[in-house]
Amino acid sequence: MTAVDLGERRRAGDLRVRVRRPRLRASFVSLACVLLGLATLVAVLPFWPVYQGAEFIVTVVATVLVGTLVGVAGAVLRLSSFAVLLVTVAAYLVLGVPLAVPSGALWGVLPTLDGLRQLVVGTALGWKQLLTISLPVGSYEALLVPLFVLLLVVSVVGTSVALRTRRGELAIAGPVVVHLAGIVLGPQDAFLPRVAGLALLATCVAWFVWWRLRRRRLAVDALAGSRPASSAGHGHGTVAGRAVAGTVLTLVVAASTAVGAVALLPSPSDRVVARSLVAQPFDPRDEVSPLTRFRAYEQEPLVDDEVFRVRGLATGQLLRLATLDTYDGVSYTVGSGSVSSASGTFDLVPSTVDQSAVVGAPTSVSVDVGSYDGIWLPTVGALRDVAFSGPTAAARRERFYYNDVTSTAAVVGGVAEGDAYSLLAVLPRQPSGGDLDGLTPGTDAVPAPRAVPDELSTALDGYVEGVTGPGAQLRAALEGLRTQGYVSHGVSADEPASRSGHGADRIAQLFTDPVMVGDGEQYATAAALMADQLGFPARVVMGFVPSEEAPVDDRGAVTVTGGDVTAWIEVDTAQFGWVALDPNPEERPVPEEQLQDPSQVSRPESVVQPPPQDPQVRDDQAPPQTAQEDADTPPEWLAALLVVVTVAGWLAVVAGIVAAPFLAVVALKVRRRRRRRRAASAAARITGGWQEFEDAVVDHGVDTPPAATRSEVAARVGGARTAVLARVADRAVFGPSAPPEEDADRVWAVVEDLRRSLGEGLTRWQRVKAAVSLRSLRRYHGRTRPER
Repeated sequence: MTAVDLGERRRAGDLRVRVRRPRLRASFVSLACVLLGLATLVAVLPFWPVYQGAEFIVTVVATVLVGTLVGVAGAVLRLSSFAVLLVTVAAYLVLGVPLAVPSGALWGVLPTLDGLRQLVVGTALGWKQLLTISLPVGSYEALLVPLFVLLLVVSVVGTSVALRTRRGELAIAGPVVVHLAGIVLGPQDAFLPRVAGLALLATCVAWFVWWRLRRRRLAVDALAGSRPASSAGHGHGTVAGRAVAGTVLTLVVAASTAVGAVALLPSPSDRVVARSLVAQPFDPRDEVSPLTRFRAYEQEPLVDDEVFRVRGLATGQLLRLATLDTYDGVSYTVGSGSVSSASGTFDLVPSTVDQSAVVGAPTSVSVDVGSYDGIWLPTVGALRDVAFSGPTAAARRERFYYNDVTSTAAVVGGVAEGDAYSLLAVLPRQPSGGDLDGLTPGTDAVPAPRAVPDELSTALDGYVEGVTGPGAQLRAALEGLRTQGYVSHGVSADEPASRSGHGADRIAQLFTDPVMVGDGEQYATAAALMADQLGFPARVVMGFVPSEEAPVDDRGAVTVTGGDVTAWIEVDTAQFGWVALDPNPEERPVPEEQLQDPSQVSRPESVVQPPPQDPQVRDDQAPPQTAQEDADTPPEWLAALLVVVTVAGWLAVVAGIVAAPFLAVVALKVRRRRRRRRAASAAARITGGWQEFEDAVVDHGVDTPPAATRSEVAARVGGARTAVLARVADRAVFGPSAPPEEDADRVWAVVEDLRRSLGEGLTRWQRVKAAVSLRSLRRYHGRTRPER
């Protein structure tokens, strides 16, 4: 049966001829898989600081190997795209749990139902979890799943593109996507950026050079009419050597230039990645300052209640509740909403915290929670690891957040009576009393305090008068507070009046009253503000210190009551880092003869004019977040409409971005057809009409021989009208006289009819594929399908 007979017996929509592809050669498959696999392994380097573990290496190597095997099997067995998809999904379900969720695999190999659930959930949500957790994550929960899915898809698709499509060079796009994903999902501090970037560039260039050399060899063999075992006769070896040498030289020059430019040009201080833009699930600035509840622990019933029972706590050792570094004239808070503060960023801790840079003594502490109820979790030193126990252990661990800058821990939702946990930490080295004079300010940054009262500055000038050196001045300021200050919580009838709070007016009152009366809330605030004026980065720490008379049970656990609450300061020094200092005076009787009028102790008026930008300081004990009245809220229907419009707008933008390449292809074809139809001469319009028909034939999947004549193309397509159109086009080109204008119009009318007939019997998806096909656009650059 001839091609013409075949075309006449088929419908117009079934004209595509199935040509049996030559078998893949083992050398081609092996080299393509090795180069592509090497590029993928190089591209995954930015993911190392995200995971940093043996599980990461196993997952990467195994996943790339499995994905490559799936792609090779699909190409060798000539499986359809749907069949390859099914095999990929099967590999995902069978190997996903042991590779990406090892804790959910039975004996480390067989997937369990819970492991499969974590695999599916991790595929959907793991990407976001990676951005809201501290690094490295190791094999914590299902956070290896995003990497596993990415590598599996890239390996399968890349191998399939390399072995089964016309443009195998495009397979290198997969490793590039992996590399970019590692940068986006990685930390702000890049991991070997020059090495990783140059290595990926080298593999990409090697991939393209290999493909160009291969296409040249195939083209030379096709012209020679044979497939010789050696291409030396065609000069292929010489060309390959020159290409490789030129490529290596180009890479060396480019790498040298890039490294030199990076070394000479200033780089931005902070690298912006996805985790720096994603809102953290826990923001301490949404919480009321824990220091505002200082007096609550000194009142009934907490003052004598057992809030914690702690084992492993040394005598006099501080039990940190929260570190506060931002003062706005109203309260000291954890982090700041108006300035950049590292203390405001808390990360989900998946595994241990690296404290190898901390010089100090290791310690372990176990805590049983009593009547305490709050989100701040007591810790000691620099945390290395935390382990919860009891029925709520899993829930507490999943909601545990830590800030390594301030050594502050929090549990979203809070802890309650009955909870228990143990800590592994490092107690940083601290200076002795005699070393304070030699301290100098460190370089750590904290938000600058606002609305500092002038009375504090005046008192500080008196404390440090005649003292030289920042360390000695700091010691003098603390001694001044301890010497002149008296402790009173003002919560019982037999205590001198002492107003709570630590706003600007209360601190000013501390230095203007006849007797300096307060407690840890006021003295720690005043000491931190004084240290800041002396040049030391300073912050307030609230916590507990068990008394020496605290009862100890038979297991060595000491009881911590609400009355053990205290506050101290930490200052950053160049010699020791952050140093803890206690500014609180010793408890002693307050001299009553100097209390001239009790009303002066609790006078409501402010002695300091607050800054115009700050909210007016209130005298009563109020939450620190003094909110201004909100503007009129819009109607609910308008808010819902705005949400719908916003979502629709973003969807339209995404759809436009996705559709842009396809619309560009359609626009190019329309422009080409208009140019051909409006050619200057009738012969050019007739020739253009034939070219338009031949391009439509190619876009609809009909294979035409390279350099085929019009008659051969018409024979391959079939049909009488096609043969007539070919003869008319030949006569217009080779005929002795120019064709009349009406012949060009009739040719284009026939071309439009034939183009429509090609789409008859096809599905809508097949017609869309033909409309956006690039095959006809590539026909005029000498690019033919490589023979494999």
